[in-house]
Amino acid sequence: MKPLTDRAGMTQGQLLSRRVSALRRLCRRKGVDAILLTSRRSVRYFSGFRGEDSFLLVARRRLRLLTDGRFAEQARLECPHIPAIVREGRMRGAIARALEGLAVRRLAVEGRAMTVNYLAELRRAFPKLRFKPLGEEVEALREVKDAAELAAIRKAVRVAEAAFLELLAGGRRSFVGRTEAQVAAELEYRMRLKGAERAAFETIVAAGVHSAMPHHRAGGARIKAGDFVLIDWGAVVDGYCSDLTRVVFTGSIPSPVARLYEIVLRAQSAGMRAIRAGATCAAVDAAARAVIVEAGYGRAFAHGLGHGLGLEVHESPRLGRRARQRLRAGMVVTVEPGVYVPGLGGVRIEDDVLVAPGGRRRLSRLARRAEAMVLR
Repeated sequence: MKPLTDRAGMTQGQLLSRRVSALRRLCRRKGVDAILLTSRRSVRYFSGFRGEDSFLLVARRRLRLLTDGRFAEQARLECPHIPAIVREGRMRGAIARALEGLAVRRLAVEGRAMTVNYLAELRRAFPKLRFKPLGEEVEALREVKDAAELAAIRKAVRVAEAAFLELLAGGRRSFVGRTEAQVAAELEYRMRLKGAERAAFETIVAAGVHSAMPHHRAGGARIKAGDFVLIDWGAVVDGYCSDLTRVVFTGSIPSPVARLYEIVLRAQSAGMRAIRAGATCAAVDAAARAVIVEAGYGRAFAHGLGHGLGLEVHESPRLGRRARQRLRAGMVVTVEPGVYVPGLGGVRIEDDVLVAPGGRRRLSRLARRAEAMVLR
């Protein structure tokens, strides 16, 4: 695994130690003695371990990685600073071993990552422990990205953009006569060739009226000459995601769609201008939404303006009408207004934006004007 470092030269161990310290402070605020991390992304963020089916116990003075024989060597290589307990049976046996010698009476767990059934099983297995499910508090510790995380997100953006531009370089031939699913598969293939671990999510390719469905699943519909095609795609590089959306045109831009595109582009620009440290997420959403409402399409913008981006493609913070959070420097969010008209189609334009100390920085570099998306 490539060593994790930031621009200040901090080592992987130093970065992870800083993250674990923040988690321990959270535990003290919540009045618990330790926390059991069970989500794969939380385990990776706080330990550096990339394997599956593993837990991390974080106590006041102890870290223990709980895994199985498939990942024993991987754990030794990826996080040599953390003792690993290799389970042979069920995970609760490894949990019991990890808790040995610790005065843990109150144990926090990730409520958003643990099923009700498994929590009930743990309560039966450890009747003397008081379990405290946490909500978004653990995820919130990942909101502000460090330099190493930002570098990974930038790479993910570059890979996604390069693959998309290669697809567009084929002109109309890359689209016309092919199915939505075929175009999606080629885009994902090109991202993998350029270094992506995988697509960040199931790539959306929605031709014509299908684009009126914000999360249309690419299927067997063939793209026709003159169709406009909404594409929502992203790459994962070093575990971190990118998320972009553009609308491409296989012919001239239909005038009703051109109007939608101009409205959405103005809304996106307004949303981006509103991004700054200290701004509420609701205010950023409102800045973009006002443009769409004024144009008479308020009901056609049925989702939030954007979301946080990191180890997950959708994570905290959320940009929405009821979002109460304030943006902080170091957060990365998507800005993706959309207008969707059944029977006509939809337009969404999405870019990834860093909340910078002095405002914002668009991480994605793709052209945003409709004319730049017309295929030859």
